Amino acid sequence: MASGLVALLDDVAAIARLAAASADDIAAASMKASSKAMGVVVDDAAVTPKYVSGLTPARELPIIWRIAKGSLRNKLLFLLPGALLLSALVPWIITPILMLGGLYLSYEGAEKIIEMVTGHGHAADDAALADQTPEEIENQKVGGAVRTDLILSAEIMAIALSEVSDQSFATQAAALVAVSLLITGGVYGVVALIVKMDDIGLNLAARRNGAVQALGRGLVTAMPVVLAILAKVGTIAMLWVGGGILVHGLEEFHLEALPHAAHVVSDAVARLTPFAPGIGSWLGFAVASALVGLIVGTIVALIVPRVMALFGKTAPAH
Repeated sequence: MASGLVALLDDVAAIARLAAASADDIAAASMKASSKAMGVVVDDAAVTPKYVSGLTPARELPIIWRIAKGSLRNKLLFLLPGALLLSALVPWIITPILMLGGLYLSYEGAEKIIEMVTGHGHAADDAALADQTPEEIENQKVGGAVRTDLILSAEIMAIALSEVSDQSFATQAAALVAVSLLITGGVYGVVALIVKMDDIGLNLAARRNGAVQALGRGLVTAMPVVLAILAKVGTIAMLWVGGGILVHGLEEFHLEALPHAAHVVSDAVARLTPFAPGIGSWLGFAVASALVGLIVGTIVALIVPRVMALFGKTAPAH
């Protein structure tokens, strides 16, 4: 499918193939794989900074490190052995599991949109945070980030595994380990740079060179705006990736109505952008996927509180 999700996952597939290369190609494979990891950074780099917003600057890097460790734990301790086991015993179940993950991402993204429109979620979150200690707030944010990472990591691992499914068990395991380390390092390295950019700006603003000072002040002024934009991009990315997973899953099960509609939108946008049909096709499918994610996620977001109320509980905080 010609969507942003597929472009992202094609990068992961390339990493998996490179990780399975012969020993003579290890150095070249590592360099190429590192560049390929940037395809995944866009989504996580947009989503993750919101988990350190509102906390003291001194805790930003430690929190990112905690999230990165949680991401590696997701991949290496849970997803890697689970993926290898399911691939060997019940390979057909991987797509339904991925679709559940897409449903969760769509729900999270739609819930954020609902909160932006109504403002209710923010007020409730602020009230809840007011009663918590800084340590409890930090633990809550880290937990939310690691839960979201679990879904994205599951998709990454599944696609990587599919690219080396014809290799030996040892090669498959080694490829997944390589993918885990490269993706996690790339994503959270960029995230750390993003959230500390204002501190870099303050350092530059203290220099004697006028041009460097101006650059530093510009960074300090721009970063709150950049982080606010990234938070919104992160919400869109949840819908885009979640909806893309759902559309891809429906294609796998030969339920063609929604996938066909998404391809129609993709083709239409490609025709409207003859100067860059590839970009137009990508954008059209990404928009269609995000709309699927928004519609499905909104339905789930409206149902979840009612289901939780039947059991005397409230919907979990993110």
